[in-house]
Amino acid sequence: MRWRGRRGSANVEDRRGRGGFGRMAGGGMRIPVGRGGVGGLGFIAVVLVVSMLLGVNPLALLEGLDGGPQPPGQTRTTEAQDELSQFASVVLADTEDTWNRIFERMGEDYPEPTLVLFSGAVASACGSASSAVGPFYCGGDQRLYLDLDFFSELRRRFEAPGDFAQAYVIAHEVGHHVQNVLGILGRYQEVRRGLSESDANALSVRVELQADCFAGVWAHDTQQKGLLEEGDIDEALNAAAQIGDDAIQERTRGYVVPDSFNHGTSEQRARWFRTGLEQGSLDACDTFEAERL
Repeated sequence: MRWRGRRGSANVEDRRGRGGFGRMAGGGMRIPVGRGGVGGLGFIAVVLVVSMLLGVNPLALLEGLDGGPQPPGQTRTTEAQDELSQFASVVLADTEDTWNRIFERMGEDYPEPTLVLFSGAVASACGSASSAVGPFYCGGDQRLYLDLDFFSELRRRFEAPGDFAQAYVIAHEVGHHVQNVLGILGRYQEVRRGLSESDANALSVRVELQADCFAGVWAHDTQQKGLLEEGDIDEALNAAAQIGDDAIQERTRGYVVPDSFNHGTSEQRARWFRTGLEQGSLDACDTFEAERL
């Protein structure tokens, strides 16, 4: 992706090195890599959901994972991380351009989200979180939270290298913000309260796949501007596939449990990203009415 020398976003809050577990604030819910304060990438998100259902501290479940929570403030701000922060800022600015333009065409304002960079742990309006939860979006404060060390996990653990794979992750979380602005997340939170666990998971899959599609809408716009390089789309599609529920469960436990899927399969995630990429419209991303996910 051609990002160097381009505008960075003014909506970036750098909390790296501060650490920061705090008390739960009012409103919102934690959304790991793709869930309702919503966040997105898969197995770790499943751990958090299970922990909330069982009343268990999610950090206790995550401590046993490779690359689990780090003590606050342990990650140093390196030159490489500073370059990643500049990259993230440029990607966020690019999403701002895309969604401001789309909302303007709809006759509405787009309230731009803030990207919070942190290391180790962070407090948000959706609660406190370790970096082990991965990137997440909190609707309570309209912020995206990202520990830049996750990008090395994306490359190493999820086998999804490349700068456009990283851009896809940010665009997915921005997709949750778009859902929040449109009122989709609020309706999802209301409906899921009355659902069984399996039905709530199925509804969550539709939320996550729509965020993937919205990420594809952004990629469509970026492609139209001539900012993509050879291999970028393949990087994003690979990332979407590598964080599918089936791929993560197969990798972590050796078998899959379809009823527990809450983000979508590898095939679904890649296909809905491609749908947004190819059609470039919000209408193409109505996963709630789609008969085939």
